[in-house]
Amino acid sequence: MVDYSIWDHIEVSDDEDETHPNIDTPSLFRWRHQARVERMEQFQKEREEVEKGCRDCKRKVLECQKKMKELEVREPESSKSELQRLQAEAKQLKKEERVWEEKVDDLRKKEKSTPWNVDTLSKDGFSKSVFNVKAEPEGEESEEQKEKKHKTFVEKYEKQIKHFWMLRRWDDSQKYLSDNPPLVCEETANYLVIWCIDLEVEEKHGLMEQVAHQTIVMQFILELAKSLKVDPRACFRQFFTKIKTADQQYMEGFNDELESFKERVQGRAKVRIEKAMKEYEEEERQKRLGPGGLDPVEVYESLPPELQKCFDVKDVQLLQDAISTMEPAEAKYYMQRCIDSGLWVPNSKAAEGAAKGGNEAEAIYEEMKSHEEEK
Repeated sequence: MVDYSIWDHIEVSDDEDETHPNIDTPSLFRWRHQARVERMEQFQKEREEVEKGCRDCKRKVLECQKKMKELEVREPESSKSELQRLQAEAKQLKKEERVWEEKVDDLRKKEKSTPWNVDTLSKDGFSKSVFNVKAEPEGEESEEQKEKKHKTFVEKYEKQIKHFWMLRRWDDSQKYLSDNPPLVCEETANYLVIWCIDLEVEEKHGLMEQVAHQTIVMQFILELAKSLKVDPRACFRQFFTKIKTADQQYMEGFNDELESFKERVQGRAKVRIEKAMKEYEEEERQKRLGPGGLDPVEVYESLPPELQKCFDVKDVQLLQDAISTMEPAEAKYYMQRCIDSGLWVPNSKAAEGAAKGGNEAEAIYEEMKSHEEEK
């Protein structure tokens, strides 16, 4: 026969009792429910403390008995007093153990006699989903395989991922993932991370912060799945249940991780911008290179001030005067660098002198000297 006695005393609802018309009934029901929840939490805390005390006492009894056995095997004269002390201690611990066991029995009886209520009768029937997941093959995937897998996933689900990042409320995110379970995976998290960096590079800081929030949501789900050793699709509801009812410490952990992630994104974006700038500068430098392979900007900056002035004002006569006052070897060195960088384009006479077997800079220098002597 079925024993129906357990159903005799059930607190089915807080609103069954009649209340005075001057009393705010909804508030009274909330207070009653809160008081009952607090009593249940206090009872749970008391039970945990008693069970812990009982376990600790049993552990001490076992340790004491182990020491006594070790002393009995040795049987030295010096260990008799220690053995007597341990026997007395074991006797006292046995008494304490019986006291703890009585407390545990009393709590179990109290729990059994406590009427059921709406909080103890009902259970969350959809806190997780179970998937039959095919076992992963042994060995890690190659970088090429990972890249191909990620590309295929993005091509298939990019539209859904872009919709997911727009969500902000916990309930909306949970419902969307429930409707699109394939999104609950590492590929989504990787795509969101790359997207965050792209947005930061484009200086779209507000959008980056929104995508970063959803990125951390996905990463928290993946970490929860790793800790539970289940497929992420089987535990994402547990994450949202936990985050929606989380205490301040858990929320602070989530927010701290979000802020740290945004700082890392900003750092990665800065590195990418600096790299792009260097590549652009190198491309521009390659375009500037003169016939001899030298950069005219670098050559100009290396010239003495008097030669720089000549190029600033574009005065050939001033350049001739400056060259004539310099040592021949020094003048030829600077003129050759100017020719190789394209700062100075030799005229036909100088080019002819160079073609006859001489040095271009030397021919230009001789030409300038001859002009000076004619003056």
